[in-house]
Amino acid sequence: MSVISRHTKKYYMATITLKGNEIHTSGNLPETGSNLHDFSLTGTDLGHKSLNDFKGKNLILNIFPSVDTGTCATSVRNFNKEAAGLDNTVVLCISRDLPFAQNRFCGAEGIENVVMLSDFKTGDFGKANGLEISDGPLAGLHSRSIIVANKDGKIIHTEQVAETIEEPNYEAALNSLK
Repeated sequence: MSVISRHTKKYYMATITLKGNEIHTSGNLPETGSNLHDFSLTGTDLGHKSLNDFKGKNLILNIFPSVDTGTCATSVRNFNKEAAGLDNTVVLCISRDLPFAQNRFCGAEGIENVVMLSDFKTGDFGKANGLEISDGPLAGLHSRSIIVANKDGKIIHTEQVAETIEEPNYEAALNSLK
């Protein structure tokens, strides 16, 4: 964990890499056992989505920099395949991509089992969860992360992928719901 001091205030951030080069996030992922932060994100239909829209469901939040990169696209495809067989579980795929790009990708790929959500308006979701990339070529985007919450909104699993170009541990995320 890195610490940057700005005047007298300290900001804690996680260190990750992009193709072996060190970059940082705005903080650390929420702790296991804590409540999932409420959010205001935009769906591919340009409608507003919040945590309340998924009340009573287990949630897998697949968070990534951009659906227009190979690894991000692969994570959406893999979770789309796995989500079809999950009971009372919704997979939310979250990035700062415009909803139009997310919708285009899903249409071209036949993605129907996940919910694509965009944090393009404010980036508040990334900031609230400590996963906004704060420096390097992807600054302002979200780090590749997984947050799993049970139907009560308690976080039961998190993963911030250490190397941005690598895929998350799908099995660990899915097994956390068993």
